[in-house]
Amino acid sequence: MERTNISSGAQWEPIVGYSRAVKVGAYVHVSGTTATGPDGKIVGVGDVRAQTIQILKNIESALAKAGSTLKDVVRTRMFVINIAE
Repeated sequence: MERTNISSGAQWEPIVGYSRAVKVGAYVHVSGTTATGPDGKIVGVGDVRAQTIQILKNIESALAKAGSTLKDVVRTRMFVINIAE
């Protein structure tokens, strides 16, 4: 099967050795995603809603580069510091 690495363009991807997403066959696997904006800075510090919106934008962008959409997602995981938020 063909493997395609999808980059977000983040400066640390080549340093750490990861890709925002990897497409293998018909499957797209998106790596852990933070609320990083296009400028490389965290969006919405202290604002869980703003951070969630940015994270979903980042995931949506990676999926689009792989030829997919949010409608194609079949599994998610999330990690939070305070689940009450």
